[in-house]
Amino acid sequence: MWPEEFSALLDHAEEVNLSIPPAEGVGGGKEPTTRKALKARITQDDFEKIWPLAEARYRLDGKFSGKAITLIANNPHYRQWHPSDGGSEEGVADSGHKYTTRYVIVHFLMDEVREPVEA
Repeated sequence: MWPEEFSALLDHAEEVNLSIPPAEGVGGGKEPTTRKALKARITQDDFEKIWPLAEARYRLDGKFSGKAITLIANNPHYRQWHPSDGGSEEGVADSGHKYTTRYVIVHFLMDEVREPVEA
């Protein structure tokens, strides 16, 4: 299961379709593969916290119940969806101190969770 402490990171995630070009010299198919994914803009700090969860599949609860996700981090097949710069925002704390929050754009492959059922 996706850790509850990180569930808020997916609250504003957007469902997207990734069009993955066929691998050269593999199979013979010329059509791209389409995969569903979640695209999220999260803080750099949050990304560093979830980095150890990359490339593993996690089931979801809540509005994405029945789905599973895998954070794309360094898989060469998905390099164009690797984490990328999500910009930054300037702010001023109550104390008057200026700060910068850096963001990262991440993608999670998403698929249906299928349970085997005995008849």
